[in-house]
Amino acid sequence: MKLAVLVATFSVSVPIVSADTRAYSAPVSQARGQRAPAPTTAPPEKVAEAYAQFLLGHRLDETDDAAGAIAAYKRAMEFDPLAADIPAELAGLYLRQNKAQEAMATAEQALKVAPANREANRVLGLVYAALADEGRENGARSRASVRADANLTKAIQHLELAIDRAVGESDSNVRATLARLYLRTSAFDKAISVLTDLVNQEPGWQDGPLLLAEAYAGAGRNADAIAWLEQHAPDNPRLLASLADFYEREHRWPEAAGAYQRALQRTPRNTQLKTRYASALMTAGGAANLGKARDVLNEVVSARATDARALYLLSQAERRLGDLTAAEATARRVIAQNAGSPWGYYALAEVLEESRRYQAVVDELAPVVADHRAKADQAFNVGILLPHLGFAYQKTGQYDKAIATFEEARKLSPKDPALTVYLIGAQIAGKKYGAAVDTARAALVDNPHDVRLTRLQAQALQRAGKADQGLALLEGVVRQRADDPMAYVALAQGYADAERGAQSVKVLQDAQARFPSNNAIAFELATVFEKQKKFAEAEAAIRRVLARDPQNAPALNYLGYMLAERGERLDESVIVVTQALQIEPENGSYLDSLGWAYFKAQKLDLAEEHLRRAAGQLQGNSVIQDHYGDVLFKLGRYDDAIGAWTRALAGDGDSIDRGDIDKKIKAAKQKLNKK
Repeated sequence: MKLAVLVATFSVSVPIVSADTRAYSAPVSQARGQRAPAPTTAPPEKVAEAYAQFLLGHRLDETDDAAGAIAAYKRAMEFDPLAADIPAELAGLYLRQNKAQEAMATAEQALKVAPANREANRVLGLVYAALADEGRENGARSRASVRADANLTKAIQHLELAIDRAVGESDSNVRATLARLYLRTSAFDKAISVLTDLVNQEPGWQDGPLLLAEAYAGAGRNADAIAWLEQHAPDNPRLLASLADFYEREHRWPEAAGAYQRALQRTPRNTQLKTRYASALMTAGGAANLGKARDVLNEVVSARATDARALYLLSQAERRLGDLTAAEATARRVIAQNAGSPWGYYALAEVLEESRRYQAVVDELAPVVADHRAKADQAFNVGILLPHLGFAYQKTGQYDKAIATFEEARKLSPKDPALTVYLIGAQIAGKKYGAAVDTARAALVDNPHDVRLTRLQAQALQRAGKADQGLALLEGVVRQRADDPMAYVALAQGYADAERGAQSVKVLQDAQARFPSNNAIAFELATVFEKQKKFAEAEAAIRRVLARDPQNAPALNYLGYMLAERGERLDESVIVVTQALQIEPENGSYLDSLGWAYFKAQKLDLAEEHLRRAAGQLQGNSVIQDHYGDVLFKLGRYDDAIGAWTRALAGDGDSIDRGDIDKKIKAAKQKLNKK
């Protein structure tokens, strides 16, 4: 065994006081808490001769005469066999000579005389640490690894004894080694205690702060880690990446992005840091952050064209910024580089869904899933693609395939309740109401407090003509979960589905009195009032949301669209929807709202600009295509209007009057015939 290599694993770049500074004498030994040679058990002349040989050993060791030093120490041991310092010093010399067995034997001899001898415990601790590390390299839980665990325990025991006195420079390597062993055994609080002192004593030790951060992370003391790193990072920029990582653990994304940005000032070409910076920016959200992330990722991709993760994130950023053409092209680059990974297909599916090209999702994903489904290779995770494929089948009216796809996804991830929700939704869409009720009922056995499942079960019962049974379930949820605001929202939605608007309003008003600051309740109340054409009450409810959260983009859009739809206060409609778009600049629904407000205000050029962008994004959204057709007709672009209305009829069909659209298409054709 090459002990030097193993011990070096634990070494640190801190000053080490040589063993040569230690002296063999009663005062020094006692100062170190060790047993001094007992003159009562050896004649004074023997003790004197032992001391002389001890000093000779030191001098020979200083001149690199290891053989002479070893011989001198052995003679000293013969003269005074009860002086623990002598074999301890010899053990230290053997350790420096990489003679592990001899080091262990002489250290153990010293401990028989003085069990607390620090040098002997230091030597044994370092040797056992090296042996434990050697066992860890063997990997599997073999006999060697079991022995490694035993050696690890012994190493900690001996090193704890080695530092069981006043701290000095000579303790630095020992304490660093012990701290690493504490980390390996998940004794994180002990590691923190050792490392905190050591890092303060040894500011030049580069690994120390990072080890301390690791210890804080293992102990789950993220707040303490952040406080320590915030204090020390200004003087040690190497800590900024660790600080950013801890911010991420606490979901403090803007702070994480800021820390990564500062770290990049130190190493501006570090592509890994750039990627993490971009990821933090994207999670922080907002148009400005998304734009920065896109620019940073473009830099990474320019430097490393095959960086799959950077390309994947770039596609996500482009999609969220509304540049669907670029996002699709980037996703296809990911696929071209590594068709054996699902992430390129995942990014592509999200882009296609954003543009409502659901048949394209089927065309892209179905062959890939079929190809990899039959393969034993688990590297390709079919499970992350199945929900996208299932939704695409559902949106294209292929309900049986959607149901089968979600069932397959559930088998792969049986503990994911979201997949059960998707399955029930597909069963309801496919009018398999009995199956939906049964699926929800079975899922509620394992997830009895999941309000979504009860809401879907009630919805299936309502569609099956058993609305009262469904409402009874939701009423029971409110009684059982009176402290859950979403239980009231679910019951109100059930009443609304059953066209019992007054009861829906009462439930929400009662809930609002109980949860006065809950925005979900106020938002739902606004939608119920609007369905009842109680527009003043609907506006008051949505304004309560905005009073508590002025940057609530969905609420801003809802208010603006409601005003535009009624043709009232159109200037205000434009203002509030514009505010929503400042938060989410490329949101297709918000672009539609703004375009519709301009249309109602007869500002047709502005209306066309925004509705064109919305229709380009959401090609399968029937209402948006209908709106776009209206403005095109007003502009005299009858062919284009017919195309938009035709897409409206082929789209999702939500909230449109098909007969009215047919009439508009006929009117446009008549206009064409007169040209």
